[in-house]
Amino acid sequence: MYPILKKEMLTPTICRMEVEAPRLARAAAPGQFLIVLPDEKGERIPLTISAYDPARGSVTIVTQKIGASTADIIAKEPGERFRDVVGPLGQASEFVAKPLEELRKERFIFIAGGVGTAPVYPQAQWLHEHGVPVEVIIGAKTRDLLIYKEEMTDVCDALHICTDDGSEGFHGMVTALLEKLVAEGRTYTQAVAIGPMIMMKFTTLTCKKLSLPCTVSLNTLMVDGTGMCGACRVSVGGKTRFACVDGPEFDGYEVDFDEAMRRQRQYMAEERETMERHECKIGRS
Repeated sequence: MYPILKKEMLTPTICRMEVEAPRLARAAAPGQFLIVLPDEKGERIPLTISAYDPARGSVTIVTQKIGASTADIIAKEPGERFRDVVGPLGQASEFVAKPLEELRKERFIFIAGGVGTAPVYPQAQWLHEHGVPVEVIIGAKTRDLLIYKEEMTDVCDALHICTDDGSEGFHGMVTALLEKLVAEGRTYTQAVAIGPMIMMKFTTLTCKKLSLPCTVSLNTLMVDGTGMCGACRVSVGGKTRFACVDGPEFDGYEVDFDEAMRRQRQYMAEERETMERHECKIGRS
C-alpha cells in the first residue's frame, strides 16, 4: 500500500499528488512513468513521473480527470493509500546517457502543452542541475489552465508563457511562439514536445521547418503500460513500436501522428459510457 502524502488541485480537473514509494523514487529517471492501481477493483493507470525525491522516498504524479479511473485517483485524499504503484517503467530520456561534456554544448527548448507540462519538469530540472542550457514554452488554452509556472522558473534559463486566448503571455499557439523566438535570434539544438497529440504533430512540423531535431512523448497512448495489450502500438520510422516499452519518447520526425491519433480515439465511446455510469453512481451515493 502506498500512502498519499500531499494533494493539490492545480486546476479544477488537474491534480498533483506526492506518494510514498521509496524504491521507485531511488530508481526513477527523467522520461519514465509508473502505474497506479487505486484500489483492488480499480484500473491500472499509467502516469508520467513528474518529480521524484530519493531522500524523502516519494514520487509526484499529476493526473487530469478525463474518465472514471482518473476520477477515482483524484478523489483520494492525503492519508489514504493506493493499492499499488509500479515503476519506474519505460525508457529514460535519451539525454540521461550522454556524456556531460557533450550535453553541455546543447541548448534545449521544451514545448509543454497543458498537463504535458508536468513530465517536462523533471527533464528540465535534470538538465538544469547538470549545467545544460534549457528554455521552456508552456502553452494552454487560457491562463487558468497553466500549471507549473513557478516551479519551471527555477529549473530553466528562460520560461515563455503562451495562451490561445492571449490571457497571459504570448497570444497564439506554441508553434508560433517557437518560430518567433528563433526569428528573434535564439538558437536551439534540440526540441522536446510533450502534450496533446495534435500539438506534438504540429510542433514537429514546425521543428522540421526550422531544421531543429524534435523528441516527442507518446505517454497518452498507453493503457496497460507493459506492452501486453498492444493499445499503444505506433509506427515510428515505418516500424511498429510500443510506447510503453520502447518509449514513451521517440524522434518526432519518424512518428506517424495520424495513426497515433486514430489509435488514441478508439476507446472514446467506452470511456464516455464508463464516466456516465461513474457519475450516476456518485449521484446516488
